[in-house]
Formats: sequence, C-alpha cells, structure tokens
Amino acid sequence: MIQSIIVAFSMYSKIPMPRIEWNKKNMRYALCFFPLVGVVIGMVEYGGFLFCQKMHMGTLFIACCQTLLPVFITGGIHLDGYLDTVDALSSYGDREKKLEILKDSHAGAFAILYGIVYFVTSIGIWSEIKKEALPFICIGYLCSRTLSGFSVATFPLAKKTGLAATFQDQAHKRNVKLVMISLFLIESVLLLLLEWKRGSLVIMSCLVCFFLHYYICKYKFGGITGDLAGFFLQVCELVIVASMLVG
Repeated sequence: MIQSIIVAFSMYSKIPMPRIEWNKKNMRYALCFFPLVGVVIGMVEYGGFLFCQKMHMGTLFIACCQTLLPVFITGGIHLDGYLDTVDALSSYGDREKKLEILKDSHAGAFAILYGIVYFVTSIGIWSEIKKEALPFICIGYLCSRTLSGFSVATFPLAKKTGLAATFQDQAHKRNVKLVMISLFLIESVLLLLLEWKRGSLVIMSCLVCFFLHYYICKYKFGGITGDLAGFFLQVCELVIVASMLVG
C-alpha cells in the first residue's frame, strides 16, 4: 500500500518521494491513491488563501497564487495534457491526425493560445472567490482526480502505449473502479453536508465534465490517453471554481 502511494505521488506530483522500483504489484492500486494528491493540493490552496488574506495581500495576487499552486505541486503534468488535447481538437483533423498531434512534443499555436485563455480565466474567476467557497473547491480537487482515475481504469484505450495504457494494464480494474465509485460517493456526501446548494453545484459540474470527457474520448479519439485524462482534470477543476461564482 505504501509503495502504491509512492507511485501515485511520484507520477502525479512533484512532491519528493523515496525511490522505489515500479512493478505490477505496487502499480495495481496506484490509481486508488491518485486523489490523495488532491488532498495535498486542497490543503495548500486553503492554507495559502488564508495566509495571503492574513498578510493583507491584494485580490489579484491571491488569485495568481491560487491558480499557480496546483501547477507547482503537480509539475504541470495535467496542464501538459490539456495543452496537447486542445491543440489536437483545434486541428479538426481525423482521429489518426489528432492522436499524432497528442504524441508531438512541440507546442502548437492553439496550445499556447488556449493555455493563455485558461490562466487568464482562472485568475479572473479566483479573484471573485470568497473564503466560504474554499472547502467546496478543495474537495473538488479530490473529485476531479477520482473521476480522472476512474476514466483511466474504465474507458477503452485510444492506443496501446502511453501513460494511460501503462496504468490501465497494471491496475486491478474491478477493485480500482469500486474504490473510485466509493470515493466519489463519499466526496459527494461531504459536499452536501457542507451545504447542499454549493455542494450540488460541484457534483453537477464534475458529472457534466465527466460525460463531456467520455464523449470526447469516444467520438474524437476512439478512447482515452494520459493527455485526455489531464485535459479532463484541468477543465473540471476550472469549472468547479467557476460554479462557486454561481453558488
């Protein structure tokens, strides 16, 4: 179990971890511990927000910090998937063309453009977020990773190689699915207990993004890849924060 946690944090964060050899045994349940990275991000985001307010930092500065902290903690692995995916979708090519763009290590014009749009949008939304919304957003970091992990274990693969294929091949799929479903139900109950209105908005945001994620994977790419899982996570987290403006 400890080795599976180390694998999850080593892959999906920049948090220093002990060196271990990755094998079929310790990768079997690594996806189950993926949401723990969201726990760390949520705690840092919550603490960072309160600290900045206590130090009387400006609204724009706080918004920039809240936008950048998850990128620093994850090392931008999910953001990379977002940029590759929007580049592929913007090509309007056939399925093979889109998958080829996902593999390309060069950043296209649309990746840069939509990267700027993402950060500007995130900073703008965070500048309007109040302290009361923080618990819902922090739990949202768990929800997005729970559903992302579920999609990696469940959706058909777009290709037989890559990050998603590696984790899906090594995972105990049935147990990982059950764990992810259970985690999402627990997270949903926590959100509703905090406040049913804003909690419902987070849950609905997650589910809408998840079904959009399924549609894109199935009909645009023929299955899931690591980049598509990262794309979903980034979009889902942005939509969750945006839903708090409505809340």
